[in-house]
Amino acid sequence: MSNLIDPVKRAAAQNDEALLDGYSRTVTAVAAAVSPSVVRIDVQGGGDKGQQRPGRRPRAPNESVGSGSGFVFTPDGFVLTNSHVVSGAKRITITMLDGRKLPGHLVGDDPDTDLAVIRLMEAADLTPVTFGDSSALRVGQIAVAVGNPFGFDSTVTAGVVSALGRSLRTQAGRLVDDVIQTDAALNPGNSGGPLVDAQGRVIGVNTAMILPAQGICFAIAVNTAVFVVGKLIHEGRIRRSYLGVAGQNVPLHRRVVRFHDLPLESAVFVVSVEPGSPGERAGLRDGDLIVGFDGKPIAGMDDLHRLLTEDQADKESTLIVVRGSERVGLPVKPVLRK
Repeated sequence: MSNLIDPVKRAAAQNDEALLDGYSRTVTAVAAAVSPSVVRIDVQGGGDKGQQRPGRRPRAPNESVGSGSGFVFTPDGFVLTNSHVVSGAKRITITMLDGRKLPGHLVGDDPDTDLAVIRLMEAADLTPVTFGDSSALRVGQIAVAVGNPFGFDSTVTAGVVSALGRSLRTQAGRLVDDVIQTDAALNPGNSGGPLVDAQGRVIGVNTAMILPAQGICFAIAVNTAVFVVGKLIHEGRIRRSYLGVAGQNVPLHRRVVRFHDLPLESAVFVVSVEPGSPGERAGLRDGDLIVGFDGKPIAGMDDLHRLLTEDQADKESTLIVVRGSERVGLPVKPVLRK
């Protein structure tokens, strides 16, 4: 009997080994492809802001006050990172995988999405990343993070996409929507590094972890980043109108889509409405499903953010929401975010 069992055990062990090898090959290939694009960012400033902590010596004017990660996304030297990594920087130094140290210039940052763009001043022989499509992500797929936690350069961690459509409050106090949750381990210094899929395409910009929890980390979706990057490169900042709504992307039941004759099968679920905001004045309620704005269908928070431009400020538009079994049009006038 044991002779019959042993071949079965051996076959099972071989299958397990094949699966492990496949996973390992995927992570190894991703790390090899992406690591040359990942950089360390060291920031220097004019000393601590505000009052010094008791017993803490003042920083010298050229002393490093922080570091983080970033990644090259164009051949001519544009680097994407987090706003909180470079905010207030007087001097930025970029360290490449091959050890080169290059000066960086802050092109612009957007605290609302915790994203920033740096330009390498002496760019040569750079390897840019490939952007993926965060709208095509599925919970459970492989996610690999590359960065420089605690100064340990080119550290690779792997996990899965744990959840989609999360909301996260940035260090600037703004609520960022459509955030990717992952269990790929992040630590201080990972901020600004890429989160990539099994094909090595960037799907997010690593931005935060929850302490002391383990395995709860977040990245700004790459589709949001692509929109922000374009604005920052051309204008140096982003001016937005806003509604005062926190929302999450949700799929719509087919019966709801058919009953209301909706062009898309997803919407924005209103989690909360800020008191005194344009959304509250328009009559928007928690639990509403936003399916349209200004005559255009809304599939998720990315769509809504793209439409809430500076031009929309003080312009009356119509929000289309599904509330219970009703489809309601709400006149709303977004205001310019200060």
